[in-house]
Amino acid sequence: VSTMNAKTSSRGEEKASGMRNETLGESGRLGEAKRRQVIRVAYVIAALDLTFLFMQMGVMPYLAKSLGLDSVGFGYLQTIFGVLQLVGGYIFGRFADQFGARAALILSCVSGTVFFLLMSLSTSIPLLFLSRLPGVFMHGIPGAQKVITDMTTSSQRAGALGKLGFCFGVGIIAGSALGGVLSTKFGIYVPTYVGLVGSLINTLIAMVYIPSQTKPESDHQVTEHSDLFSIREIIRLMKFPGVMEVFIVKVFAGLPIGLFMIMFSIISMDFFGLEAVESGYLMSYIGVLQMVVQGLVVGKLSSHCTEMTLLRLSVFVFAGVGLGMALMRTVWHYCIIAVPLVFAFSMLATITDSILTKAVPSSDTGAMLGICASVQPLTRTVGPTIGGVLYKQFGVSSFGYLQLMVNLGLFVYLLKSKIPLGEMKSQ
Repeated sequence: VSTMNAKTSSRGEEKASGMRNETLGESGRLGEAKRRQVIRVAYVIAALDLTFLFMQMGVMPYLAKSLGLDSVGFGYLQTIFGVLQLVGGYIFGRFADQFGARAALILSCVSGTVFFLLMSLSTSIPLLFLSRLPGVFMHGIPGAQKVITDMTTSSQRAGALGKLGFCFGVGIIAGSALGGVLSTKFGIYVPTYVGLVGSLINTLIAMVYIPSQTKPESDHQVTEHSDLFSIREIIRLMKFPGVMEVFIVKVFAGLPIGLFMIMFSIISMDFFGLEAVESGYLMSYIGVLQMVVQGLVVGKLSSHCTEMTLLRLSVFVFAGVGLGMALMRTVWHYCIIAVPLVFAFSMLATITDSILTKAVPSSDTGAMLGICASVQPLTRTVGPTIGGVLYKQFGVSSFGYLQLMVNLGLFVYLLKSKIPLGEMKSQ
């Protein structure tokens, strides 16, 4: 009897254990479904944010000109915005670490709302300059990156971050087209009104659909509430194994092409001889390439190759792009070169962000993303001066030769150096 009772008890425990496992499995599936939903919301917020941003970028030169601002003054306006974004990137990242990804994303959307409100009221040059101030906290992409970083495992991260490039392509195409159509048909200030309403909607989406806690429970760490801007903290992050080396590659590999893109509006007119409409078509073509490469190619490659292999590949392709740019003579040459260019640029940005966020503690991923986000504003700040000198003194080919030499040097460095990073592929 006791043996029969023991067997019955054993069967009962096995059944109960099976039920618990089934329940845990169902709970895990629901958790995964919730994470995917939150990541999709982050993509939507990023795409809308970029659309509104490119709308105002297309309208801004005409708005500035209508207020009597000359080309020198417009350069100062762009430089101020670049400096604010440069300083604000790291502060925004620290804010995300201390108060959470949801709070940071809401801060970015609210800043965008104030930005477009001030732009819509800019009837004088001082007000136009004042409208740049909220740009210090306008970091929709780093905010979405922080959400995605918190909600994905290390093996999923590169692919998930890569899909943000699809949002970037949507932003370029939709924003450029909407900005031009709305300003032409309804007035120069109408895109700013659309951006104002859209940023308010983005704020509500973030408040409703992004959870207050985006990190897994097992990954919760108490983050010390210290100064939002701290040089000591930046130095501490750079001392983690492999961080400084990868960050140097991230900055210098994309610098020459960054200088070229800053001067692109002038190059498209003087060197390629394009009209404004044709230049818009070319930007849309770049946007489509960006969508295809980051939406489809980056994720597939990250599942089959290690991140260090992809980093070396992107730098090597960048060197080849430099040679092509040095030899190009027509806009059709550029259209061909744009394919490997977009591939290398997208791969470099995605893989370096993924590597760097894995190399630091989870409590510092926001700060690391903020530092990464400061690279582009830094290029925009110093770029007009350096790019202007290169173009005026040596012509368009100088950008290509610089790109070739810098990236060949970085490729040799990556081959010889032993950067202490874990080799990770997506499963």
